[in-house]
Amino acid sequence: MVTERLYYQNQYMRSFIARLQNSDRDEKGRFYVILDQTAFYPTGGGQPYDTGTLNDVNVYDVEEIDGEVRHYIEEPAEVHNEYTGEIDWNRRFDHMQQHTGQHILSAAFEEVFNYRTVSFHLGAEICSIDLDAGSLSDEEIVHVEKTANNIIMENRPVETRWVSEEELSNFSLRKEVSVVDNIRLVIIPDFDYNGCGGTHPDSTGQVSSLKILHWEKQKKKKIRVYFVCGLRVLKQLDEKHKVIQCLTNTLNTPQQDLNEAAVQNLRLNQGLEKKVNELNMELIEYEADSFIEQAEPQINWKIAKAIFHDRPMPELQQLAKRITIKSDRLLVFLINQKGEKLQLVCSRSNDVVINMNDLVKSVLPVIDGKGGGNDSIAQGGGDRIVSAEELMVELMNQAAAFKSE
Repeated sequence: MVTERLYYQNQYMRSFIARLQNSDRDEKGRFYVILDQTAFYPTGGGQPYDTGTLNDVNVYDVEEIDGEVRHYIEEPAEVHNEYTGEIDWNRRFDHMQQHTGQHILSAAFEEVFNYRTVSFHLGAEICSIDLDAGSLSDEEIVHVEKTANNIIMENRPVETRWVSEEELSNFSLRKEVSVVDNIRLVIIPDFDYNGCGGTHPDSTGQVSSLKILHWEKQKKKKIRVYFVCGLRVLKQLDEKHKVIQCLTNTLNTPQQDLNEAAVQNLRLNQGLEKKVNELNMELIEYEADSFIEQAEPQINWKIAKAIFHDRPMPELQQLAKRITIKSDRLLVFLINQKGEKLQLVCSRSNDVVINMNDLVKSVLPVIDGKGGGNDSIAQGGGDRIVSAEELMVELMNQAAAFKSE
């Protein structure tokens, strides 16, 4: 039996009574019921499903399958002759505002600039449309947004009409309809004529307002425009006001000067970061000299080695490079302990004939690690299965073994 759609008779219906037609579980094990009639809107046409309750059991999803509307419920349905349905009205009305706002916005883009909408997404927080356009300017956005809000403020009627395929020629449709039977048009007179099966308020004024948030380029010369309508506009305003208020307090700057203050702070931070990097490089140079002076003499070379805790890997790599660049006949073994992990960097002077990539890979199994590099410098990391001191001993032994080979 095909379910009767009460939301098409009265989109403002918040509760209803229906009879059970079937109850079952789908292939995912979800419980659902099918009623003889329903005010729950199933997912379709870019509009998400309604939620609510059936006999006080939560309805968390609604889908249409083969003309039947499945109401997915959190627990198995008890057998009742009648079911009382309650719609989550806040969710329903929000969807009505967003969906009608999309109709208005898409019609405005097409009427003013001939930019056609090719897709629509009604998200939980923000909506979007994709336009068949290569670019979009600030001026165009301002113009379209003003046009859309003028239509909303004029409080034009939003009409629905069921028509046959033959009757479609009587209307200036924004796009071709996707069905040939039971064709439903949503009409804003003298502005928008569109095939749609969604729920809409009966006047544009109930959309309240529309705000375009931002836009970005997509593939294949498309522009995605993000927007909100109705109560979501107030929510966005509230969230952004809180952020701006925090920034005015943090930067000690009035709202109108926030951008300039932020730019100045970024420039200052960039300058400070550059100075810190320069000073850090100077420290590494001094540190490299100290390691060279304290290097331990071996038969064929010297070894500079150290164990660190929570030192950034890029610093260790830079330190190892500077040590070997500034000295001959030198091997560098640096190990870093970071929580339950061990990291290592090994490098050599140009006149030492040991492949550092091979050396590092020879000790990585000890820490179940991964890594690599080239014959002059290599690095790796793994689990702290052994201590840092034990790993250093293993490195020394492997280096000796490489020499003996």
